[in-house]
Amino acid sequence: MMADATSLAPAGWEVHAAFRLYLRDQNKGNYLVLQDTSNEKGRRFQAMNVEWGFDRFMSQEAFSNPENGYVVDDTCVLGAEVYVCQEKFPGRGDCLSMVKDPISFKHTWKIDTLITADCEDSKTFMAGEHKWKIQVYPKGKGSGTSSHLSLYLTLAEPSSLSRGTQIYADFTLRILDQMYGTHHYSGKANYWFSASRTWSGWPRFIPIGFVSLPGGLYRVKDACVIEAEVTVHGVTTNNIML
Repeated sequence: MMADATSLAPAGWEVHAAFRLYLRDQNKGNYLVLQDTSNEKGRRFQAMNVEWGFDRFMSQEAFSNPENGYVVDDTCVLGAEVYVCQEKFPGRGDCLSMVKDPISFKHTWKIDTLITADCEDSKTFMAGEHKWKIQVYPKGKGSGTSSHLSLYLTLAEPSSLSRGTQIYADFTLRILDQMYGTHHYSGKANYWFSASRTWSGWPRFIPIGFVSLPGGLYRVKDACVIEAEVTVHGVTTNNIML
């Protein structure tokens, strides 16, 4: 559902978007993914129809069964991945350039003194012809202050973007297991990055105490290894039509 469709004031606006919905199995750490494949051009969101979804996503019995892990301690974890295919707004010229067969770029960053820093930035790396960096707050930021490590993906040079430019990317941030190489703590999201919206991530990415456990997987000799995987799907620019 479009959360603030009333802000799209001009009559006749349309947004075509494809989407996936996720439900996490909290026992195994896996996700049930449901995707609408009935329309290759995506679903058409407009003023008279601001929501699409699945009436029969899952049975109540399967959802409530504790063996499935979808509800744990009366809590479930849901997610959504949205891919905007086309936008149309009267009175505004839009140019949306989509990347055919987009490539995922990975950047691995080792921090030798994680806990002693208030904020650390990785070196700049390229993904989808744009410059990025990872930003970590070991002591937390915002709602995660003093309780969680906060982790973000951010544009490295947002001032270089022309006015109205937005970059649509999905990304995964991970803290890697340094002991066995088989586990990682991760978060996945997608976002429209721009000069005014330069970062996205999690203020409560992982509890500080979990990272600092003696003999833990993620902090070895005070060092942590963080990885970003970034896929740029498209770039849009818009100009006001006078």
